Amino acid sequence: MITETAEIKKNKLTNTRNRLHPNCVVCSQSNARGLQLNFNLCNNGGVAADFEINETLEGYPSVPHGGVISSVFDGAMGNCLFAQGCTPVTAQLNIRFRHPIAMHKSATVSARIVRSSNSLYILEADIIQNGQIKATAEGKFIDRLNFKHSLSFLKQEG
Repeated sequence: MITETAEIKKNKLTNTRNRLHPNCVVCSQSNARGLQLNFNLCNNGGVAADFEINETLEGYPSVPHGGVISSVFDGAMGNCLFAQGCTPVTAQLNIRFRHPIAMHKSATVSARIVRSSNSLYILEADIIQNGQIKATAEGKFIDRLNFKHSLSFLKQEG
């Protein structure tokens, strides 16, 4: 079995992201109003990015909006699949908010593939800040290239 080098995966990640998400609110470097997360490859095959949230993205005072955190998770999982050369679409995203994420403090989001079958991918992700897990997520993604096959599989799964 031939394994891809980290450089090849990084190129897949960058090229796929730039082609499919040129204006993404989470990961595009050219979206001035976006988060501009820069995802890097991890040794476990996943991706990670550091980020900070400010008042423009808060829900309750001094607390990031849950939808923004959901978007961060979705972006991390999508970028994890970009590194595999996939063109993912989110099918399901479940999030557990454990502790509030502090504003103006660095946090790290990481995502990794747990398992895959045909064109269905199960991923896990977490956000860690100051050594504490602030939120976790599990997502199901399908590859857009095999969209119809994946939808029928999801319907069977329930």
